[in-house]
Amino acid sequence: MPADAKHRPVYVISVAAELVDMHPQTLRLYERKGLIRPGRSSGKTRLYSERDIEHLREIRRLTQELGVNLAGVEEVMRLQHELDDLQGEFEAEIERLEDELRERATAPERVAEDGKLDPRDRPVYVISIAAELVDMHPQTLRLYERKQLIRPGRSSGKTRLYSERDIEHLREIRRLTQELGVNLAGVEEIMRLRHQLEGARSQMEGNVRRLQQDITDRMTSWRTLPAPQGEESDRLDEEAGTAPEPEAGELTR
Repeated sequence: MPADAKHRPVYVISVAAELVDMHPQTLRLYERKGLIRPGRSSGKTRLYSERDIEHLREIRRLTQELGVNLAGVEEVMRLQHELDDLQGEFEAEIERLEDELRERATAPERVAEDGKLDPRDRPVYVISIAAELVDMHPQTLRLYERKQLIRPGRSSGKTRLYSERDIEHLREIRRLTQELGVNLAGVEEIMRLRHQLEGARSQMEGNVRRLQQDITDRMTSWRTLPAPQGEESDRLDEEAGTAPEPEAGELTR
């Protein structure tokens, strides 16, 4: 079932209570405790989603099978709601990146207008400096490279060299894992899409620059075209309604 469908409020309280084998008053109690968060119709009627039903079944398992008291259930469900929210943020991020990718053609290389490497992609930092810049252990950077989350360059002696863009990626990975709690599999998917998006954006910018340069070259060539002469000039003047003045000898004819 799609994630958005699982969160769609569809069940009235009597149906939800029957599905989980609970009394409707119990569902109201759990709502007051913040254990579940049913939606509301336009008429303020409680409507429960498939996800709410899953939460209610989990509460029943905790209380009836494991004997967890209500305080313990509150803590468990608080964490569950946080996980749900993080999952929603993750899915929204994936959707946003995929939307942007669909609007651009994919291209892995990033070059400046003159054909040189983008300065942000120039490998300059050894692993110890890169790790210090992003407040990570060098071994963590090696792990991320094996997972293909980052792609450092190599010197002629095969020493890892990290670019400014690599540093940006590492900081983004830290934000996803430490601030948003996204697991490594989720980070892999996000960073894969980011790599594709950056390549697509670079290609688009290059195409725009080439188009702008082509327009500029054409306008320059038009301005430097020689002016028309002789009969062609007379024809153009007549078409414009500005025929040339007759010579003096022609006035007496």
